[in-house]
Amino acid sequence: MQKGDHLFLVDGSAYIFRAYHALPPLTRKSDGLPVGAVAGFCNMLWKLVEESRDTAVGTVPTHFAVIFDHSSTTFRNELYEHYKANRAEPPEDLRPQFALIREAVRAFDLPCIEQQGFEADDLIATYTRQAVEAGGDVTIVSSDKDLMQLVGPGVILYDQMKDKRLGPEDVREKFGVLPEKMIDLQALVGDTSDNVPGVPGIGPKTAAELLETYGTLEALLERAGEIKQAKRRENLQAFAEQARLSKRLVTLEQDMPLDVPLADLKLHEPDGEKLIAYLKAMEFTTLTRRVSAALGTDAGSVETAKIEVTDGEVRGPDLDAGAKPAPAAKSGGGLPLRPENLAAERREQAAAETFDLKAYATIRDAATLEAWMERARETGIVAFDTETDSLLATNANLIGVSFAVAPGEAAYLPLAHVAEGATDLLSGEEAKAGVGAQVPVRDAIAILKPVLEDPAILKVGQNVKFDWLVMRREGITIHPFDDTMLISYVLDASASLDGHGMDELSERFLGHKPISYKDLCGSGKSAKPIAAVAIDKVTKYAAEDADVTLRLWRVLKPRLVAEKLTHVYERLERPLVPVLARMEERGVKVDRQILSRLSGRFAQRTAELEAEISKIAGESFNPGSPKQLGDVLFGKLGLPGGKKTKSGQWATDVRKLEELAAEGHELPRKVVDWRQLTKLKGTYTDALPAHLDGEGRIHTSFSMASTTTGRLSSSDPNLQNIPVRTREGREIRTAFVAPEGSRLVSADYSQIELRLLAHMAGIPQLIEAFREGIDIHVMAASEMFGVPREGMDPAMRRRAKTINFGIIYGISAFGLANQLGIGREEAGSYIKRYFERFPGIRDYMDGTKALAKRQGYVETLFGRRAHYPDIASSNPQMRAFNERAAMNAPIQGTAADIIRRAMVRMEDALAEAKLSARMLLQVHDELVFEVAEEEIDATIPVIREVMENAEKPVVDLQVPLVVEARAAGNWEEAH
Repeated sequence: MQKGDHLFLVDGSAYIFRAYHALPPLTRKSDGLPVGAVAGFCNMLWKLVEESRDTAVGTVPTHFAVIFDHSSTTFRNELYEHYKANRAEPPEDLRPQFALIREAVRAFDLPCIEQQGFEADDLIATYTRQAVEAGGDVTIVSSDKDLMQLVGPGVILYDQMKDKRLGPEDVREKFGVLPEKMIDLQALVGDTSDNVPGVPGIGPKTAAELLETYGTLEALLERAGEIKQAKRRENLQAFAEQARLSKRLVTLEQDMPLDVPLADLKLHEPDGEKLIAYLKAMEFTTLTRRVSAALGTDAGSVETAKIEVTDGEVRGPDLDAGAKPAPAAKSGGGLPLRPENLAAERREQAAAETFDLKAYATIRDAATLEAWMERARETGIVAFDTETDSLLATNANLIGVSFAVAPGEAAYLPLAHVAEGATDLLSGEEAKAGVGAQVPVRDAIAILKPVLEDPAILKVGQNVKFDWLVMRREGITIHPFDDTMLISYVLDASASLDGHGMDELSERFLGHKPISYKDLCGSGKSAKPIAAVAIDKVTKYAAEDADVTLRLWRVLKPRLVAEKLTHVYERLERPLVPVLARMEERGVKVDRQILSRLSGRFAQRTAELEAEISKIAGESFNPGSPKQLGDVLFGKLGLPGGKKTKSGQWATDVRKLEELAAEGHELPRKVVDWRQLTKLKGTYTDALPAHLDGEGRIHTSFSMASTTTGRLSSSDPNLQNIPVRTREGREIRTAFVAPEGSRLVSADYSQIELRLLAHMAGIPQLIEAFREGIDIHVMAASEMFGVPREGMDPAMRRRAKTINFGIIYGISAFGLANQLGIGREEAGSYIKRYFERFPGIRDYMDGTKALAKRQGYVETLFGRRAHYPDIASSNPQMRAFNERAAMNAPIQGTAADIIRRAMVRMEDALAEAKLSARMLLQVHDELVFEVAEEEIDATIPVIREVMENAEKPVVDLQVPLVVEARAAGNWEEAH
C-alpha cells in the first residue's frame, strides 16, 4: 500500500450473523439446503463491491478483504479459560452456511482470510495498523464496539446496514470517550457476550465519567481510594486485577504475524463467470441478473457450479467438508410470508425495481396536485401516507401527504411546513417564510376528498387506521382501502418475525432499507419536528414511504389468494379498521377525582407495606431494589432456593417470589403485593390523568397486528391490562364513568374459551352441560372429585374453575400448585385426573400439537393461521413454549375472531334498530358501550343478539354462546 490507497476490511463473522438475522429462513428449492444467511451475505457484499466500482461514491477501495474468526481457540483462552465460555452454539440451519459463505467470498475473487489462534478482530487490527503506517486509509465494515478502539486518523467504522460511518466524535457521542479510551472503558464495563468480567456495578456511563476524571484505567485503579461512593470504591479495589485482565482480553493484537501480506489484498475486477456460476448454484436468480448486467457477462452462457449436498455433507470446489445441512424447510402454507415462498416472478419483479429518490416530486401548487389526482383516477389505485406532528392519531395535526401511483412514481404534498427554528409550527405566516410555496390546506382537502372517497379508486396504506383518523379530522373518510400491514399480519402473524412495520417488510421483501424517521429528524435533544425539516428532504422520505407501500401491496396482495386467506383479511381485518378508528375517536370518560383519591390511597397502602416489609426483615431497605431485596431474602434471612444471575445478584423475579410465598414465607408475599400496587399506581392512577382530553375522555389506540392469535391490544394508554381479579384493579375501573344521562354497558362472553374447547375437542360431558345451562365448574368438580353437584362447597368449585381455565393454557403442575396454594404432587394428580375424566381434551391437544409440528401452523375455526416456526426447536424451553401456545391458539384465536365479527356487525345493527349507543372499548372477551339511559332496555338485547350469533353462518357451534350484559354508572359496576 501507499499514500492515497484505501483498504476495506469486512468483519465477515459479524456479517454472517447480521445476514442470518436480517432475513427469515430461506432454502434452496432444488434440495432444501439452508441458504438464507448466504443470500443476505452475498447481497451485502455485492453492494460493497458494486460501490467500489463506482467512482461517484467517493470512498473507492484499492484493497479489500473479508476477515473471519477461525474455529479454534485463541490466545485469550490461555489468558482466561472462561473467555467466550457462555457463547451459544450457532443455530442448526446456520452451520452448513459457514462453508458456503467462505466459498462465496472466493467466488467474488476477494481474499478470504482467517488465521488459527487469532480472532478476526486481531487480523483487522493488524492490517489496519500496517495500512495506516503505509499512508493509506482504512474503512472497517462492521458495527462491533470491540473495533472502535481502532478508529482514528484515516480509520473509520462503516455500519452498512444503517449506512452510517463512525469517526472519533461518533464514538465519543455513543460511549462518552474517544476511541483511544475505549479499551479502558471496555475493561471496566466488561462484556457479557464474550464473558469478559470487568468490574461489577460499572456501566458505560459510569466508566466514561471515571475515565474523564482519572484519565486512564491504571490511574483510576491506583487512586480508587479517593472515590467517595463506597460501593464503587470497594469494587474497584477488590476487582482491580480482574479489570487489568479484562483490559488484556479486549485489547486487539495489532502486530500479529500475517499469513496473507497486505500487498496481496489489492482489489481487482471480479471474475464474472466464476461469480455467476456460484450464484446460479445457490439459485439466487435476482442477484445473478444484477451481477450479469453490471459485469457484462451473459449468465445464460455460464455453466452452473457444482455445489450440492451429498451424503449429508455440503460439497463443492474448495468447500470445507463435513458441514451438516439442516432439515429442509416446509414450503407452501406453513410459512407463507417467507421470501422463499413468494412466487418467483413476483419476488424478482419487486426486487428488480430500483428506488430513485431523486425522481420523487414535490407538489407546490393546486394544478400539480390536480394532475396527480387525475393520474390516480387513470390507474385506479393510489398508495397514500400522511405526515403529522404526533404519533397519536386522535390529536395529530396534518403536516403533509404523500402518494404513489406506480412504482417509482411518487410525490409529496407539503401543507404545514415552517421555517427551520420556528417555535409555532402550525400558525403564523412568518413561520412559513423561506420554505417555498405550499398549497393551502383547505384547497388541498377539496382536491383530495373526491379521490380518497371515490369507490372506484383503491387507496393503499400501511397501518391505514392512523391515516383514516387523521384525514377524518379533515372531513375525509378514506374508502375503499387495502392495508399492507394487515395483509402481512394475516399471511403470517408469527411472533418470530421482526414485525409488520413498513421498514421491516421493505427490507424483507423488496431488499430495500427506507430512510428512517430518526435519520430524517434526528433524535434526542437535537431532534426536529418534521414540519421544520427541509421540504426536499421530507419529499424523499415521505414519497419513498408511499412508493414502498405500493410495491409491498403488489407483492403481498396476491399471496392472500394463493394462500386462501382472502376471507380472513376481508371479513375479519379490513372491515374492523373504521370500527376501531371510531372507537378511538370517541374515547371513554374518566373521573379525574376518583383517580386522585385512589392514588392517595395506594400511596398510603404502599407506605404501610414498606413498613411491614422492613419490620419482617429487621431493617429498612428499598423493596424495589432487586439487589437489596436479594441480599435480605437469601443473604440475611437465608430463604431456600436462592440463585444468582450472571451479574452476581440474587434472582428476585416474580416467579421466584411467588414460589417462596407459596411455601409460607411472609416477606416475599408482601413484596409481591407492594410491586403490584406500585405498578398500578404508576401505570394507571398517576399516569391516566395525563391522557385526558379537554372533555375528560381517554382515547386509547387499538393495535390489530401485535399478537399471534388475532387478539387486539391497546396502548397510549393500555386499558386491556387493568387487572379484574384484584380489588385495586376493580377500584381503578370505577374511575371509568358514563356522562350524565348515560350508562356504561359491559357485554362479556361467558366462558367462551371453555365453550370452544368443548366444541373443538368434542367433549360430550362439556357439550351437554353448556347446552343445559349447567354450571360448568360445578360439573367439572363433580366429575373430578366424585361429589354431588347439589350443596357443593364453593371452595371446591373455585378449585375446579382454576383447573378448567388452566388446562386451556397448558398449565403445569408447578403453575397450578402456585394458583391453588397446594403441593406440586397434588396439583399433578389433579391434572392427571382431569384428563382421565375428559380424555378427549388430551387427544385434541396432542393432535393439535402434532399438526403444528407437521405444517408449522394451526388454524382457528375461521381459517386464521397462527404460525409456530420454532415448535421443532432444539431448545427444550422454546419448544415447550411453542407447543403450549400452539395448543391454545385455535381456541383463543377463534374467540378473538368471534368478537371481531361481532364488532364489525355491531354498529349497523344498532343503527338499524335506531339506537344511539356507542361502542367504546374492547377488552379480551368484553365490549363496553355508552348508552343513553332511556335506551338501555332496547339496546342490551341488540348487543346480545349480535354477540351470541357472531360466528354464524360460517361456524355452527355445538354449544351456545352466552353474553352477560349489565348497565351501570361506571365500568366496574357494569362488569
